[in-house]
Amino acid sequence: MSKNKERTTEYKEALELFVSYWGEMSSEWGINKTMSQIYALLFAEPEPIDTDTIMKVLNISRGNANMNVRNLMQWGLVHKVHIPGKRKDFFTSEKDLWTTAARIIGERQKREISPIKKTLNKCRDILEHNEDDAAEVEHFKQRLESFSEFLQLFNDFSEAVLPYISEKNVDQIKGIVDMAKMYKLQQEQEQAKEKELEALK
Repeated sequence: MSKNKERTTEYKEALELFVSYWGEMSSEWGINKTMSQIYALLFAEPEPIDTDTIMKVLNISRGNANMNVRNLMQWGLVHKVHIPGKRKDFFTSEKDLWTTAARIIGERQKREISPIKKTLNKCRDILEHNEDDAAEVEHFKQRLESFSEFLQLFNDFSEAVLPYISEKNVDQIKGIVDMAKMYKLQQEQEQAKEKELEALK
């Protein structure tokens, strides 16, 4: 944080809004609110800042700040910076949003999708030894199978797209987005035609 001049009220307001918003949408990224706010603060700051500054700006305890900075470092989203002549540890965020997105997707795959897959497989293994062939057991098996298929498809999609994000391949990503938009448009047109036919009956 710059020590040369006092920041304007407008700057402080915009920074507070930016950090607050990142905290609110943290659940969408699969990380907790404080982690998200620390990342946002470090992303916005032009220079590395220390733990004391993080604590002061976000009004959090030292333990909370240290724990979440550590977690962000494990995710590869925050880096420790050594500043000559300073005894404190300073931190900065990963500034490249493509890299940030790729790391978040990768971490969510590792921390969320893999455990879910293991649990689904365990549930299916347990049911394989079930001697009751009741309809509810078969229904449960089918639900588990559907969930597993969906999860595998989601995982395959993430793994297929992740290299393009990591390599910042904008053209390929735009191509995927364009295909999705075309498919959506076709679906909407088909639904509109079906409604017209229904109206004529």
